[in-house]
Amino acid sequence: MSVARRVLDERPRISGPLDARALVEAVIEALGGLSHVVGEETALLRAGKLKEAMDREPRKTELAGIYMRGVEQVKLNAVALARFAPEQVRRLKAEHGAFQTLIETNQMVLATARAVSESIVRDLAADANKAMRAPGYGPTATVGAGAFARPNAGPLVISRNL
Repeated sequence: MSVARRVLDERPRISGPLDARALVEAVIEALGGLSHVVGEETALLRAGKLKEAMDREPRKTELAGIYMRGVEQVKLNAVALARFAPEQVRRLKAEHGAFQTLIETNQMVLATARAVSESIVRDLAADANKAMRAPGYGPTATVGAGAFARPNAGPLVISRNL
């Protein structure tokens, strides 16, 4: 078990500058790992590699949990951290701000991917359900086996590899 994980899993009481620095560094380490995974996911989504991007989900969830536990630790020890490690706290705030920007970018890429996939599915559904009737000379004129004949309708094939 890494030092960062041990520090974040326990409930440390900050009693001096070393404890304060260790806690903040552990939280920054967790945030760095989470930022890396989210950045990879965003790049893969932009490249259209949805499956590879979704494979990052378990690791992202694990790192997010570690980071959130660390944030709770920081909140519980805010006064001691401000007293013993003000510079590290400022660094943590800056890292968190950069992470928020990364998350906003990730959310935009996810929204774009969602919109594109919904559009593709909607177009496929419209094409699959389009009436395939030959034009005739009246409202009941059809070619084939009745009003619901679809002579050009064949099997629908969707590739799961984009």
